[in-house]
Amino acid sequence: MSFEITTAMVQQYNDNVVLLQQQKPSRFRPCVREESVQGEYGFFDAISATAAQKRTTRHGDTPLISTPHARRRVAQSPYDWADLIEQFDKPTLITDPTSMYAINAVAALNRAMDDEIIAAFAARSYGGRDGTSTYDFNDSYYKITHSSSGLTLAKILSAKEILDAAENDENEERFFALNAKQLGVLLNTTEIKSADYNTVKALVKGELDTFCGFKFIRTERLPSASSVRTCYAWSKNSMLLGIGTDIVTRVSERADKNYATQVYAGMSIGAVRMDEKGVVKVEAYED
Repeated sequence: MSFEITTAMVQQYNDNVVLLQQQKPSRFRPCVREESVQGEYGFFDAISATAAQKRTTRHGDTPLISTPHARRRVAQSPYDWADLIEQFDKPTLITDPTSMYAINAVAALNRAMDDEIIAAFAARSYGGRDGTSTYDFNDSYYKITHSSSGLTLAKILSAKEILDAAENDENEERFFALNAKQLGVLLNTTEIKSADYNTVKALVKGELDTFCGFKFIRTERLPSASSVRTCYAWSKNSMLLGIGTDIVTRVSERADKNYATQVYAGMSIGAVRMDEKGVVKVEAYED
């Protein structure tokens, strides 16, 4: 149960319950491929590129091209959130906090969803026929090192070049995740300030939207170690979010808790990198 609910009592002179500042919606869910998952694991297949064979003789045999198949496994992880409101608390509150508890719970699950996707960007992926084959992130080619500098135009262009060279579909949405610190560094870059380089005029509202073919996603949940922030650039279909059970909320009375009202929220999800060629790790130094 929440032992801090007394901070919202009438004698504290609050006339409503508000949420403190926090990230509420998932910022990554719209930026990845989303699929339903039944059971503990979900398996998703893809096919790789093939080459056409040139005909060199008349009436020759029809060539048979063996199409390479790839399979990835996504594992579900359950998430839960619950808190209690004592029945005797409600009369001492000016407003019933139940709905705000539910909103707060959903926000927590949305952030957990983003964490699952972020962790899957460079994590070991599993797949193959039975889901036991391993696929590690290729740091030797798909990583841009920090070089003791923050996020620069050169790094963004390098990420674009890597995705282009790997023949990522130019008509598929591409995204770039960065934090507020690196966004500030980028906004102070001369090229970004210039309308000649930034046709969408990102500075009109003080925020960067689309540049170099990327939709920029700001998040404060990207990993950092030894003053190096890891940002990511990716093509939408190269990352998959598996939904076993979407976010559900329940408000019910708990007889075993002196008939307190329980606000519950839960979900079951998992994420996996589908294509090694569609994700780029971009390091940025933070002093």
